[in-house]
Amino acid sequence: MATLLEARGIGKLFGQLRALDGVDLAVTAGEIHGLIGPNGSGKSTLLKCIAGADRPTEGRVVFEGADITATSPSERARAGMSMKFQITSVLTGLTAFDNVLLALQGRDGLRDLIFSRTRGKLAERVMDLLERFHLAGHAGEAAGTLSHGEQQWLEIAMALAPEPRLLLLDEPTAGMSLEERRATGELLRPIVAHCAIVIVEHDLDFIRDICDVLTVLDQGRVLETGTVAAIQESEKVREVYLTRV
Repeated sequence: MATLLEARGIGKLFGQLRALDGVDLAVTAGEIHGLIGPNGSGKSTLLKCIAGADRPTEGRVVFEGADITATSPSERARAGMSMKFQITSVLTGLTAFDNVLLALQGRDGLRDLIFSRTRGKLAERVMDLLERFHLAGHAGEAAGTLSHGEQQWLEIAMALAPEPRLLLLDEPTAGMSLEERRATGELLRPIVAHCAIVIVEHDLDFIRDICDVLTVLDQGRVLETGTVAAIQESEKVREVYLTRV
């Protein structure tokens, strides 16, 4: 599989605090790549540097062979990258259907939006996405009435609406029940047929079951990268989780 994303020597300073220090990350098309590590290790900061929400102080971000280090989040989205942040940002007063519809309409021109020409032609696509995330039965309900887990699924559906080639997920199972976390893993796995995933998670059981590759961060640096089996056998990783988590 071809390399889809490369982060090379990423450093990030917040004042005098060095949150990231020379981080390298490579993501291959067709894989789920997990980022794990103790609290404060730089996982979410790295994800934001990849997405463009934060600008790295040092290093480069390369997506499909193009240097996107200086591009805006919207430019990265147009290039095929999508991110779901840790805090759910669905529009609670709109229906589940309209939340996904708006995510799809983001690709359309202003004239089409003004004259509402896209709703009908996008309805099937909206319902396909809702069906995929077990939300078709809630299509007409206000997003704010959905359970926490369902709102998380709705936001993932919205992130997938533009058909990205790379999906960035920051703690998508936070606050979910055990059953919801299991279902989320089952919902995410088929996505890699057309969209690679980078996922930050604290739930090690969840991330172990779903990921192909893990990168472990500690104090802003890469401690180790490898398969799930290799990371589980790593003495360095075991020591960090015993002493810093």
